[in-house]
Amino acid sequence: MEAESALVGRWRKLATCYNTVACALDRALQDAHGLSMSEYETLDRLVDLRCEKRRMQEIAAAMYLSQSALSRTVARLEKHGYVQRGLCEDDRRGVFVEITESGRRCHGEARDTHLKILAEHLTD
Repeated sequence: MEAESALVGRWRKLATCYNTVACALDRALQDAHGLSMSEYETLDRLVDLRCEKRRMQEIAAAMYLSQSALSRTVARLEKHGYVQRGLCEDDRRGVFVEITESGRRCHGEARDTHLKILAEHLTD
């Protein structure tokens, strides 16, 4: 029983930490750059992958978003000109996402805000 309580306590502490950081990131990124945390994370994954384009399924698998939530996020980024979508030549069901130069610039500007919030909440 004591081990179960400790396990649940650790989970609650982790969930509280995540929610605190996620809310701070969402607020700071929105205020300073007009991006949600999910939008920033999508751009960040595309920049981190260091490739021209990635399949939507690959991005969704690497993130905490469902494919439908990622699709909505990509649609918002596409509306702002930060990414563009295209069909896979080999598999017409596959959709690629490619970051634009404007998206790279936006990511670069928001990166310091992201790192600042992470440092405030996650460094010892």
